[in-house]
Amino acid sequence: VRANKFVHDATGARIEGIDVPVVGGHAGATILPLFSQVPACAYMTAEQIVALDKHVQDAGTDVVNAKGGKGSATLSMAYAGAKFGNAVLCGLAGIETTECAYVIRGSEEELPYLASKVTFGR
Repeated sequence: VRANKFVHDATGARIEGIDVPVVGGHAGATILPLFSQVPACAYMTAEQIVALDKHVQDAGTDVVNAKGGKGSATLSMAYAGAKFGNAVLCGLAGIETTECAYVIRGSEEELPYLASKVTFGR
């Protein structure tokens, strides 16, 4: 969610046309936005991408710091969860909707889970 907004701010591209897949976790280096999959980022320099990556990774910490340690960036997480829940419900209603999810690959795999785009409603 944040990554889409930051790409919009950096490129001026329409926010509705930006969908940055983000693999990983909750904060810092565990967050990996896949800017290479976003057409709006195609003309950004390597330095701009590195700075944007850092901005996405540090955004939660920036919010906590701005609140003087008395809160967290839970609204972004809540919005992402609501967006995913909506995709599942749309799928159950027969409306195809694509989101990223952790998908189990199999117990014999070195990485049993992998983030992947999934389509609900097929």
